[in-house]
Amino acid sequence: MPAPPEDRAKPRRRVQCRLDTGDPGPARLRLAGHWRLDRLTRLEVDLATLDLAPLQGGTAPVTLDTSRLSSVDTAGALLLLTWLRDAGLDPARLDLTGADRRHGRVIALVRDRVPELERTAPAARPGALARLGMATENLSHLLRGHLGMLGLVLVETARLFRAPRRFRHREFAAQLMQTGVTALPVITLVVFLIGVIVAYLLGLQAEQYGANIFVVDGVALGMVREFSPLLVAVIVAGRSGAAFTAQLGTMKLTEEIDAIRTLGLSAEQVLLLPRVLALALALPLLTFVGNLAGLGGAMLVCDLMLDITPTTFLDRMHATLGLSHVLIGLGKAPVFALVVAVIGCRMGMAVQRDTRSIGINTTSTVVQSIVAVILIDAVFAVFFQELGL
Repeated sequence: MPAPPEDRAKPRRRVQCRLDTGDPGPARLRLAGHWRLDRLTRLEVDLATLDLAPLQGGTAPVTLDTSRLSSVDTAGALLLLTWLRDAGLDPARLDLTGADRRHGRVIALVRDRVPELERTAPAARPGALARLGMATENLSHLLRGHLGMLGLVLVETARLFRAPRRFRHREFAAQLMQTGVTALPVITLVVFLIGVIVAYLLGLQAEQYGANIFVVDGVALGMVREFSPLLVAVIVAGRSGAAFTAQLGTMKLTEEIDAIRTLGLSAEQVLLLPRVLALALALPLLTFVGNLAGLGGAMLVCDLMLDITPTTFLDRMHATLGLSHVLIGLGKAPVFALVVAVIGCRMGMAVQRDTRSIGINTTSTVVQSIVAVILIDAVFAVFFQELGL
Protein backbone atom coordinates (compact mmCIF):
# COMPACT_ATOMS: atom_id res chain seq x y z
CA MET A 1 0.00 0.00 0.00
CA PRO A 2 1.54 3.38 -1.03
CA ALA A 3 2.45 5.84 1.66
CA PRO A 4 0.24 8.90 2.03
CA PRO A 5 1.53 12.07 0.31
CA GLU A 6 2.36 13.81 3.57
CA ASP A 7 4.66 10.95 4.54
CA ARG A 8 6.71 11.04 1.38
CA ALA A 9 10.10 12.73 1.71
CA LYS A 10 10.31 15.90 -0.35
CA PRO A 11 13.40 16.11 -2.59
CA ARG A 12 15.77 18.75 -1.39
CA ARG A 13 16.93 21.40 -3.82
CA ARG A 14 20.62 21.38 -4.50
CA VAL A 15 22.47 24.33 -2.94
CA GLN A 16 24.42 26.33 -5.52
CA CYS A 17 27.18 27.67 -3.23
CA ARG A 18 29.18 26.43 -0.25
CA LEU A 19 31.98 27.81 1.87
CA ASP A 20 34.72 25.52 3.22
CA THR A 21 36.88 27.04 5.94
CA GLY A 22 38.48 23.89 7.29
CA ASP A 23 42.21 23.60 7.97
CA PRO A 24 44.64 23.20 6.41
CA GLY A 25 44.63 25.40 3.36
CA PRO A 26 42.80 28.60 2.40
CA ALA A 27 39.07 28.97 2.55
CA ARG A 28 37.23 27.84 -0.56
CA LEU A 29 34.04 29.25 -2.00
CA ARG A 30 32.51 26.54 -4.17
CA LEU A 31 29.96 27.48 -6.83
CA ALA A 32 27.77 25.02 -8.71
CA GLY A 33 24.99 25.04 -11.27
CA HIS A 34 23.94 28.08 -13.28
CA TRP A 35 24.56 31.59 -12.01
CA ARG A 36 22.42 33.51 -14.45
CA LEU A 37 19.89 36.29 -14.45
CA ASP A 38 16.90 33.95 -14.51
CA ARG A 39 18.06 32.23 -11.30
CA LEU A 40 18.91 35.24 -9.14
CA THR A 41 16.04 34.66 -6.71
CA ARG A 42 17.18 31.12 -5.92
CA LEU A 43 20.81 32.18 -5.69
CA GLU A 44 19.96 34.87 -3.16
CA VAL A 45 18.38 32.23 -0.94
CA ASP A 46 21.49 30.07 -1.18
CA LEU A 47 23.83 32.97 -0.41
CA ALA A 48 21.78 33.77 2.67
CA THR A 49 22.75 30.36 4.10
CA LEU A 50 26.47 31.10 3.98
CA ASP A 51 28.22 32.16 7.16
CA LEU A 52 31.15 34.48 6.43
CA ALA A 53 31.85 35.33 10.06
CA PRO A 54 35.10 33.29 10.16
CA LEU A 55 36.47 35.29 7.24
CA GLN A 56 35.59 38.78 8.43
CA GLY A 57 38.46 40.88 9.61
CA GLY A 58 41.06 38.70 7.91
CA THR A 59 43.24 39.42 4.91
CA ALA A 60 43.89 35.90 3.59
CA PRO A 61 42.56 35.24 0.09
CA VAL A 62 39.48 33.14 -0.52
CA THR A 63 39.89 30.64 -3.34
CA LEU A 64 37.01 30.42 -5.79
CA ASP A 65 36.23 26.87 -6.93
CA THR A 66 34.19 26.71 -10.16
CA SER A 67 34.76 23.07 -11.01
CA ARG A 68 31.04 22.36 -10.69
CA LEU A 69 29.89 25.70 -12.12
CA SER A 70 28.02 25.23 -15.41
CA SER A 71 27.57 28.86 -16.48
CA VAL A 72 27.78 32.39 -15.14
CA ASP A 73 26.75 35.75 -16.55
CA THR A 74 27.39 39.30 -15.38
CA ALA A 75 24.17 39.39 -13.34
CA GLY A 76 25.17 36.29 -11.38
CA ALA A 77 28.72 37.57 -10.87
CA LEU A 78 27.41 40.95 -9.69
CA LEU A 79 25.09 39.25 -7.21
CA LEU A 80 27.98 37.24 -5.75
CA LEU A 81 30.39 40.17 -5.48
CA THR A 82 27.90 42.66 -4.05
CA TRP A 83 26.76 40.08 -1.51
CA LEU A 84 30.34 39.48 -0.41
CA ARG A 85 30.93 43.21 -0.11
CA ASP A 86 27.74 43.78 1.89
CA ALA A 87 28.73 40.91 4.20
CA GLY A 88 32.00 42.69 5.02
CA LEU A 89 34.34 40.70 2.75
CA ASP A 90 36.47 42.62 0.28
CA PRO A 91 35.81 41.22 -3.25
CA ALA A 92 39.51 41.77 -3.98
CA ARG A 93 40.30 38.87 -1.59
CA LEU A 94 38.59 36.47 -4.00
CA ASP A 95 41.34 34.43 -5.69
CA LEU A 96 40.35 33.62 -9.28
CA THR A 97 43.56 31.89 -10.33
CA GLY A 98 42.12 28.42 -9.80
CA ALA A 99 38.79 29.14 -11.45
CA ASP A 100 37.83 28.15 -14.96
CA ARG A 101 39.17 30.73 -17.38
CA ARG A 102 35.79 31.55 -18.89
CA HIS A 103 34.07 31.91 -15.54
CA GLY A 104 37.00 33.76 -13.99
CA ARG A 105 37.06 36.26 -16.85
CA VAL A 106 33.38 37.18 -16.32
CA ILE A 107 33.76 37.51 -12.57
CA ALA A 108 36.97 39.54 -12.91
CA LEU A 109 35.31 41.89 -15.39
CA VAL A 110 32.39 42.54 -13.05
CA ARG A 111 34.72 42.93 -10.04
CA ASP A 112 36.61 45.68 -11.86
CA ARG A 113 33.33 47.50 -12.47
CA VAL A 114 31.85 47.18 -9.01
CA PRO A 115 33.39 50.45 -7.68
CA GLU A 116 31.65 52.35 -10.48
CA LEU A 117 28.30 51.02 -9.26
CA GLU A 118 28.72 52.49 -5.82
CA ARG A 119 25.96 54.88 -4.99
CA THR A 120 27.20 58.42 -4.91
CA ALA A 121 25.91 60.72 -2.24
CA PRO A 122 23.06 62.89 -3.53
CA ALA A 123 24.19 66.35 -4.42
CA ALA A 124 23.18 68.99 -1.96
CA ARG A 125 20.24 71.06 -3.12
CA PRO A 126 21.48 74.50 -4.12
CA GLY A 127 20.32 77.38 -1.99
CA ALA A 128 18.26 80.35 -3.09
CA LEU A 129 21.32 82.42 -3.94
CA ALA A 130 22.85 79.59 -5.98
CA ARG A 131 19.60 79.05 -7.88
CA LEU A 132 19.42 82.77 -8.60
CA GLY A 133 22.98 82.68 -9.91
CA MET A 134 22.26 79.69 -12.16
CA ALA A 135 19.10 81.33 -13.49
CA THR A 136 21.04 84.53 -14.21
CA GLU A 137 23.76 82.59 -16.01
CA ASN A 138 21.19 80.72 -18.12
CA LEU A 139 19.42 83.96 -19.00
CA SER A 140 22.72 85.59 -19.92
CA HIS A 141 23.58 82.65 -22.18
CA LEU A 142 20.14 82.84 -23.80
CA LEU A 143 20.39 86.57 -24.46
CA ARG A 144 23.89 86.21 -25.90
CA GLY A 145 22.57 83.57 -28.27
CA HIS A 146 19.70 85.80 -29.42
CA LEU A 147 22.03 88.77 -29.91
CA GLY A 148 24.37 86.55 -31.90
CA MET A 149 21.50 85.44 -34.14
CA LEU A 150 20.40 89.07 -34.58
CA GLY A 151 23.92 90.05 -35.60
CA LEU A 152 24.08 87.12 -38.02
CA VAL A 153 20.78 88.17 -39.63
CA LEU A 154 21.95 91.76 -40.00
CA VAL A 155 25.25 90.67 -41.56
CA GLU A 156 23.50 88.35 -44.01
CA THR A 157 21.06 91.12 -44.90
CA ALA A 158 23.97 93.45 -45.67
CA ARG A 159 25.53 90.78 -47.87
CA LEU A 160 22.21 90.40 -49.65
CA PHE A 161 22.29 94.06 -50.67
CA ARG A 162 25.74 93.49 -52.17
CA ALA A 163 24.57 90.42 -54.08
CA PRO A 164 20.78 90.65 -54.66
CA ARG A 165 20.82 87.57 -56.88
CA ARG A 166 21.25 85.44 -53.78
CA PHE A 167 17.78 86.36 -52.58
CA ARG A 168 15.51 83.31 -52.48
CA HIS A 169 12.34 84.72 -54.06
CA ARG A 170 10.34 81.51 -53.98
CA GLU A 171 11.12 80.79 -50.35
CA PHE A 172 10.31 84.39 -49.46
CA ALA A 173 6.95 84.16 -51.24
CA ALA A 174 6.17 80.85 -49.54
CA GLN A 175 6.98 82.26 -46.10
CA LEU A 176 4.98 85.43 -46.83
CA MET A 177 2.03 83.26 -47.73
CA GLN A 178 2.44 81.19 -44.56
CA THR A 179 3.03 84.04 -42.12
CA GLY A 180 0.77 86.65 -43.71
CA VAL A 181 -2.08 85.47 -45.89
CA THR A 182 -2.99 82.34 -43.95
CA ALA A 183 -2.92 84.32 -40.68
CA LEU A 184 -5.57 86.81 -41.81
CA PRO A 185 -8.65 84.86 -40.61
CA VAL A 186 -7.43 84.29 -37.05
CA ILE A 187 -6.04 87.85 -36.77
CA THR A 188 -9.28 89.37 -37.99
CA LEU A 189 -11.46 87.26 -35.71
CA VAL A 190 -9.43 87.75 -32.54
CA VAL A 191 -8.90 91.52 -32.89
CA PHE A 192 -12.54 92.01 -33.94
CA LEU A 193 -13.69 90.29 -30.74
CA ILE A 194 -11.24 92.31 -28.65
CA GLY A 195 -12.67 95.49 -30.18
CA VAL A 196 -16.16 94.33 -29.27
CA ILE A 197 -15.15 93.54 -25.69
CA VAL A 198 -13.25 96.80 -25.09
CA ALA A 199 -16.04 98.93 -26.54
CA TYR A 200 -18.65 97.06 -24.51
CA LEU A 201 -16.79 97.48 -21.22
CA LEU A 202 -16.05 101.15 -21.86
CA GLY A 203 -19.64 101.71 -22.91
CA LEU A 204 -21.00 100.27 -19.67
CA GLN A 205 -19.07 102.86 -17.70
CA ALA A 206 -19.52 105.79 -20.07
CA GLU A 207 -23.30 105.32 -20.21
CA GLN A 208 -23.57 106.10 -16.50
CA TYR A 209 -22.25 109.62 -17.10
CA GLY A 210 -23.74 110.29 -20.50
CA ALA A 211 -20.28 110.27 -22.09
CA ASN A 212 -21.00 107.69 -24.80
CA ILE A 213 -19.14 109.57 -27.48
CA PHE A 214 -15.86 109.33 -25.58
CA VAL A 215 -15.93 105.56 -26.03
CA VAL A 216 -14.87 106.20 -29.63
CA ASP A 217 -11.82 108.14 -28.42
CA GLY A 218 -10.68 105.41 -26.04
CA VAL A 219 -11.27 102.51 -28.39
CA ALA A 220 -9.68 104.19 -31.43
CA LEU A 221 -6.59 105.36 -29.56
CA GLY A 222 -6.09 102.13 -27.64
CA MET A 223 -6.73 99.87 -30.63
CA VAL A 224 -4.39 101.44 -33.20
CA ARG A 225 -1.64 102.33 -30.76
CA GLU A 226 -1.51 99.40 -28.33
CA PHE A 227 -4.07 96.62 -28.64
CA SER A 228 -3.79 95.77 -32.32
CA PRO A 229 0.05 95.69 -32.60
CA LEU A 230 0.40 93.78 -29.34
CA LEU A 231 -2.35 91.24 -30.05
CA VAL A 232 -1.18 90.61 -33.60
CA ALA A 233 2.42 90.14 -32.42
CA VAL A 234 1.34 87.69 -29.70
CA ILE A 235 -0.72 85.66 -32.17
CA VAL A 236 2.12 85.62 -34.68
CA ALA A 237 4.57 84.60 -31.93
CA GLY A 238 2.45 81.57 -31.09
CA ARG A 239 1.83 80.77 -34.74
CA SER A 240 4.78 81.71 -36.94
CA GLY A 241 7.48 81.79 -34.25
CA ALA A 242 6.65 78.25 -33.19
CA ALA A 243 6.48 77.18 -36.84
CA PHE A 244 9.97 78.56 -37.51
CA THR A 245 11.41 76.62 -34.59
CA ALA A 246 9.64 73.39 -35.52
CA GLN A 247 10.63 73.63 -39.20
CA LEU A 248 14.28 74.45 -38.60
CA GLY A 249 14.53 71.97 -35.74
CA THR A 250 13.16 69.16 -37.90
CA MET A 251 15.52 70.09 -40.73
CA LYS A 252 18.43 69.99 -38.32
CA LEU A 253 17.30 66.66 -36.91
CA THR A 254 17.07 65.13 -40.39
CA GLU A 255 20.43 66.73 -41.34
CA GLU A 256 18.90 68.79 -44.14
CA ILE A 257 20.77 71.87 -42.93
CA ASP A 258 24.05 69.94 -43.10
CA ALA A 259 23.13 68.86 -46.62
CA ILE A 260 22.52 72.49 -47.64
CA ARG A 261 25.95 73.49 -46.35
CA THR A 262 27.53 70.46 -48.04
CA LEU A 263 26.18 71.72 -51.37
CA GLY A 264 28.06 74.97 -50.82
CA LEU A 265 24.96 77.05 -50.03
CA SER A 266 24.49 79.40 -47.12
CA ALA A 267 21.91 78.02 -44.70
CA GLU A 268 21.36 81.56 -43.42
CA GLN A 269 20.55 82.87 -46.91
CA VAL A 270 18.37 79.89 -47.76
CA LEU A 271 16.50 79.42 -44.47
CA LEU A 272 16.81 82.38 -42.13
CA LEU A 273 16.57 85.54 -44.25
CA PRO A 274 13.38 84.58 -46.14
CA ARG A 275 11.61 83.91 -42.85
CA VAL A 276 12.83 87.07 -41.12
CA LEU A 277 12.09 89.36 -44.07
CA ALA A 278 8.71 87.76 -44.75
CA LEU A 279 7.60 88.22 -41.15
CA ALA A 280 8.95 91.79 -41.05
CA LEU A 281 6.77 92.61 -44.08
CA ALA A 282 3.72 90.62 -43.02
CA LEU A 283 3.35 91.88 -39.46
CA PRO A 284 2.73 95.59 -40.31
CA LEU A 285 0.14 94.51 -42.87
CA LEU A 286 -1.52 92.21 -40.34
CA THR A 287 -1.48 95.04 -37.80
CA PHE A 288 -3.27 97.31 -40.27
CA VAL A 289 -5.90 94.61 -40.84
CA GLY A 290 -6.16 94.23 -37.08
CA ASN A 291 -6.80 97.98 -36.74
CA LEU A 292 -9.70 97.76 -39.18
CA ALA A 293 -11.12 94.63 -37.51
CA GLY A 294 -10.88 96.08 -34.00
CA LEU A 295 -12.45 99.38 -34.99
CA GLY A 296 -15.14 97.48 -36.87
CA GLY A 297 -16.04 95.50 -33.74
CA ALA A 298 -16.10 98.68 -31.65
CA MET A 299 -18.28 100.39 -34.26
CA LEU A 300 -20.76 97.53 -34.12
CA VAL A 301 -21.08 97.74 -30.33
CA CYS A 302 -21.41 101.52 -30.41
CA ASP A 303 -24.21 101.28 -32.97
CA LEU A 304 -26.15 98.58 -31.11
CA MET A 305 -25.54 99.64 -27.52
CA LEU A 306 -24.61 103.33 -27.35
CA ASP A 307 -26.72 104.79 -30.20
CA ILE A 308 -23.61 105.99 -32.02
CA THR A 309 -24.11 105.51 -35.73
CA PRO A 310 -21.22 104.40 -37.96
CA THR A 311 -21.11 107.87 -39.53
CA THR A 312 -20.83 109.53 -36.13
CA PHE A 313 -18.24 106.96 -35.08
CA LEU A 314 -16.05 107.70 -38.12
CA ASP A 315 -16.41 111.46 -37.79
CA ARG A 316 -15.41 111.35 -34.13
CA MET A 317 -12.50 109.01 -34.87
CA HIS A 318 -11.17 111.30 -37.61
CA ALA A 319 -11.43 114.29 -35.30
CA THR A 320 -9.61 112.75 -32.33
CA LEU A 321 -7.29 110.11 -33.75
CA GLY A 322 -4.11 111.67 -35.06
CA LEU A 323 -1.99 110.11 -37.77
CA SER A 324 0.95 109.89 -35.35
CA HIS A 325 -0.90 107.31 -33.26
CA VAL A 326 -1.48 105.12 -36.30
CA LEU A 327 2.15 105.41 -37.36
CA ILE A 328 3.39 104.58 -33.86
CA GLY A 329 1.31 101.42 -33.81
CA LEU A 330 2.44 100.36 -37.28
CA GLY A 331 6.05 101.28 -36.45
CA LYS A 332 6.11 98.80 -33.58
CA ALA A 333 5.17 95.92 -35.86
CA PRO A 334 8.53 95.48 -37.69
CA VAL A 335 10.38 95.50 -34.36
CA PHE A 336 8.04 92.87 -32.96
CA ALA A 337 8.44 90.84 -36.16
CA LEU A 338 12.24 90.97 -35.94
CA VAL A 339 12.19 89.82 -32.32
CA VAL A 340 9.80 86.95 -32.98
CA ALA A 341 11.64 85.80 -36.11
CA VAL A 342 15.09 85.95 -34.47
CA ILE A 343 13.93 84.01 -31.41
CA GLY A 344 12.11 81.43 -33.53
CA CYS A 345 15.03 80.88 -35.90
CA ARG A 346 17.64 80.80 -33.15
CA MET A 347 15.74 78.25 -31.07
CA GLY A 348 15.21 76.15 -34.19
CA MET A 349 18.92 76.16 -35.00
CA ALA A 350 19.67 75.29 -31.35
CA VAL A 351 17.67 72.05 -31.44
CA GLN A 352 19.64 69.00 -30.31
CA ARG A 353 19.75 65.67 -32.13
CA ASP A 354 16.53 64.32 -30.62
CA THR A 355 12.81 64.87 -31.15
CA ARG A 356 12.21 65.83 -27.53
CA SER A 357 14.37 68.91 -28.03
CA ILE A 358 12.06 70.11 -30.82
CA GLY A 359 9.07 70.20 -28.48
CA ILE A 360 11.03 71.89 -25.70
CA ASN A 361 12.47 74.58 -27.99
CA THR A 362 9.13 75.20 -29.70
CA THR A 363 7.42 75.79 -26.35
CA SER A 364 10.32 77.98 -25.25
CA THR A 365 10.03 80.04 -28.44
CA VAL A 366 6.39 80.88 -27.79
CA VAL A 367 7.04 81.88 -24.17
CA GLN A 368 10.15 83.92 -24.96
CA SER A 369 8.53 85.69 -27.91
CA ILE A 370 5.42 86.71 -25.98
CA VAL A 371 7.44 87.96 -23.01
CA ALA A 372 9.85 89.85 -25.29
CA VAL A 373 7.00 91.48 -27.23
CA ILE A 374 5.29 92.67 -24.05
CA LEU A 375 8.53 94.02 -22.59
CA ILE A 376 9.41 95.87 -25.78
CA ASP A 377 5.89 97.30 -25.98
CA ALA A 378 6.28 98.61 -22.43
CA VAL A 379 9.60 100.21 -23.38
CA PHE A 380 7.96 101.84 -26.41
CA ALA A 381 5.12 103.17 -24.24
CA VAL A 382 7.52 104.82 -21.80
CA PHE A 383 9.75 106.12 -24.61
CA PHE A 384 6.93 107.77 -26.56
CA GLN A 385 5.43 109.14 -23.36
CA GLU A 386 8.73 110.83 -22.57
CA LEU A 387 8.80 112.29 -26.09
CA GLY A 388 5.26 113.56 -25.67
CA LEU A 389 3.93 111.52 -28.58
